[in-house]
Amino acid sequence: MPRREPADGLTQARKGVLEMCVLGLIANDPRYGYDIVQELAADEALASPAGTVYPLLRRLKQDGLVETYWKPSESGPPRQYYRVTPNGRRAASQMVRAWRELARAVDPYLKKQEVAKHA
Repeated sequence: MPRREPADGLTQARKGVLEMCVLGLIANDPRYGYDIVQELAADEALASPAGTVYPLLRRLKQDGLVETYWKPSESGPPRQYYRVTPNGRRAASQMVRAWRELARAVDPYLKKQEVAKHA
């Protein structure tokens, strides 16, 4: 049986947190899709192509976590903006709690690994 190569850790971690980050990004400031892509691109660890972000936004909308509206643009056609729904706020809060709980649980193991690496 062929040996499976381990997945890129950053890629796997990013997939798991991208939804939470997008909800946090638009929680208080609705944005259009390209703006969301650009904001995420500002941090290399979160940079994701439009081909990843737009399907995520569609899924969030289908799940009732975000809603959209159209707004005129000064530099071209109207843009579709995304904003968090009340259900989205609740889901984001749950995600943040789960993320913090997971980080607290994992952190001691990372510290052990750092100590062993420097020993």
